[in-house]
Amino acid sequence: MQIADVTIPEPDDPRDDDPRPLADRMRPDSLEGFVGQAHLLAPGKPLRLLVEGGSLHSMVLWGPPGTGKTTLARIMSVRCNARFIALSAVMAGVKDIRAAVEAARGVRDLEGRRTVLFLDEVHRFNKAQQDAFLPYVEDGTLVFIGATTENPSFELNKALLSRARVYVLKRLEDKEIVLLLRRALEDSSRGMGRLGLQLDEIQLEMMAAAADGDGRRALGFLELCAELAESRPDGLRVPETALADVLGGARRRFDKRGEDFFDQISALHKAVRGSNPDAALYWLCRMLDGGCDPVYVARRVVRMASEDIGNADPRAVALTLDAWDAFLRLGSPEGDLAIAQAVVYLACAPKSNAVYSAYKAAMADVHEKGSLEVPMHLRNAPTRLMKQLGYGKGYRYAHEESGAFAAGETYFPDDMAPVTYYHPVPRGLEIRIAEKLEHLRKLDREASGSARGNAKSGHDD
Repeated sequence: MQIADVTIPEPDDPRDDDPRPLADRMRPDSLEGFVGQAHLLAPGKPLRLLVEGGSLHSMVLWGPPGTGKTTLARIMSVRCNARFIALSAVMAGVKDIRAAVEAARGVRDLEGRRTVLFLDEVHRFNKAQQDAFLPYVEDGTLVFIGATTENPSFELNKALLSRARVYVLKRLEDKEIVLLLRRALEDSSRGMGRLGLQLDEIQLEMMAAAADGDGRRALGFLELCAELAESRPDGLRVPETALADVLGGARRRFDKRGEDFFDQISALHKAVRGSNPDAALYWLCRMLDGGCDPVYVARRVVRMASEDIGNADPRAVALTLDAWDAFLRLGSPEGDLAIAQAVVYLACAPKSNAVYSAYKAAMADVHEKGSLEVPMHLRNAPTRLMKQLGYGKGYRYAHEESGAFAAGETYFPDDMAPVTYYHPVPRGLEIRIAEKLEHLRKLDREASGSARGNAKSGHDD
């Protein structure tokens, strides 16, 4: 049987339908085609100068998804005539690192070229895995480029961070994403130019907004739109209902375990503390829209009530607990409104961190001074033996004193001088609390002065 020769086109051959995702097909191969990150790549900026000079050093590219970390690493490798080895920390292990090292040695010895080891999602490597390639970064066998969406300060070894410069990539602006979409629509070899898909400016802007700074996500939307497009006399068009379906499930960026999570809850807390209900509502909605568990938010809101409102408005804790309970009873979306109500109340309430500060100061003393004994007059005496030993002796029952206050009584350990931890602020109910405490302390001072006077008179006698 005679078998005819068959020519298999290369994956990039425009004659063949490329099975790769649109985002991969449209990946630029030069800095001139790269979109975004002008703070790093505009003429005269540090990273551009580095690449144009043919220099490479180990680095970490830190930024949100779809901002060009992988593409940038590839472009730098090509521009600097280095071999590019790409690994994903999700799939790779120490064995793969060793194989990359051997390949890099071969390229260096035979061709005199450097090798870039690009490690995507490097934050997923544990300490031992990160240590595995560190010696080869130090001796120049590998130029390491790591990509991560997580804060390198928390996720990468200090030894690795000290040998790699961190470059921060920013989310793409909507106008930059619209540019990416237009390129894909017009490109006949790699994009959708052959299809004749028509999208107006408003549709492109809607897709860019829904992509939330993620270029790869936007191109994914475009692929879905192409599948749902309909042939019309003026070309291939995407029905408004189809576009709404594609974009309807899009959520804003929110990583429940990463940097965005802590940044946004921090922003919510600080907006409440800063008495700005509008900003507080914005950050609350950002978190809920991004998929944050409302129960987590409710728990943090209760904390805010104690930490930042405190006794300036004691109702705040009760109201936040009620909001938490309302959410548990109603669920989303009805229960979300109860949490929003609590957030707005806290933002508008008088602020005091007096209890929070007092608690920290008292806890610091506990840690510093150790286990000081309870004074005898404050001890409980439920048995005859304890009473015989003097437990509770001399204790003054406040309710039997004038004004239900035992002026001059001491409640700190005998080996510890009394300390004032709680300093009410001149806001809300704490104004009245401060007045009350000052009155009681005045009575204490008067009682102490009288006791000293009586002791001195007795001594004189």
